Amino acid sequence: MITSQTQMRREVLEIPVAVDRLLHKGGDDIRRAADAMRARTPSYMVTVARGSSDHVATYLKYASELLTGTPIASIGPSIASIYGRKLNLDGSVCLSVSQSGKSPDIVEMARMARNGGALSIAMTNHPDSPLAQVADHTLNLHAGEELSVAATKTFVNSTVSGIWLLAEWAEDEALRAAIHDLPSKLEEAVNIDWPDARAALGSRNSIFCLGRGPAYAISNEAALKFKETCQIHAESYSSAEVLHGPVSIVDSGFPVIALASGDEAEDALASVADEIAAKGATVFATSDKVRQANALPVTRTGHALTDPISLIASFYAMVERTAASRGINPDAPRHLKKVTETV
Repeated sequence: MITSQTQMRREVLEIPVAVDRLLHKGGDDIRRAADAMRARTPSYMVTVARGSSDHVATYLKYASELLTGTPIASIGPSIASIYGRKLNLDGSVCLSVSQSGKSPDIVEMARMARNGGALSIAMTNHPDSPLAQVADHTLNLHAGEELSVAATKTFVNSTVSGIWLLAEWAEDEALRAAIHDLPSKLEEAVNIDWPDARAALGSRNSIFCLGRGPAYAISNEAALKFKETCQIHAESYSSAEVLHGPVSIVDSGFPVIALASGDEAEDALASVADEIAAKGATVFATSDKVRQANALPVTRTGHALTDPISLIASFYAMVERTAASRGINPDAPRHLKKVTETV
């Protein structure tokens, strides 16, 4: 068991400060990019990202479609980098997300999108990176240095930067207020680490993560972090899909974590969580609407679109503890390095 505080743990606890720094330093860039989007009036947007950053893109897809009615499609970076194809993106907006801003395939796809007529907006923790150089607007994440291989601060600041951009574009005062209240909410969230869920995992090496709507993106990120930091085989499903086949592998005590925001999808997700619990699984849900599953404590943020951000903060606290209890150093997962550059 790892008893000393890991770098990942320190960085999880720094999340509220990192978000506060973004809110104090990032406003001008956010507003300029939002003004450019308003002038463009895109009928659709596209995203370019991989790994944790692609989970940010999934979150923004749901957020944009719910908030503004503007659809977002994910483009595979290999379309430009490997296949050398060009897309007609005239009149659209391209959101590229990369913590390092260095991966050649992300850079090449963002370059192609701009050349294809898209307004190119890059979100990165390195505003002097190659990605920033091919963008019309760069949103500095202001997350500070992140040393642990597992992205935590940068993931959260990417989600905040993206949802803030959408809030400014939509001129949504309620969402703006919730975003600016996030540091205090996240201070609470990072100190919730779900010990009952950790205990239920025991020696199990397989788990389902469930979500719906914007929280589905958080489910994707949770499954990745289980694999990355704990060497647990984790699969993420929409609660609308898990009963269509994957539930067949559930047996007695099979662990499931259902991540629910306080939105219109919460009832549906809670119902599925209860149904899986009735089959013998050990199910935990971030909802007080479950009856057979176990309710996890959660910090609500005052807005359904920012709830997923507090969910991932608590999950990061939980998964770091899980890794440490298994004697795994989450700062240096095997076979991985901090920056992955793919072509």
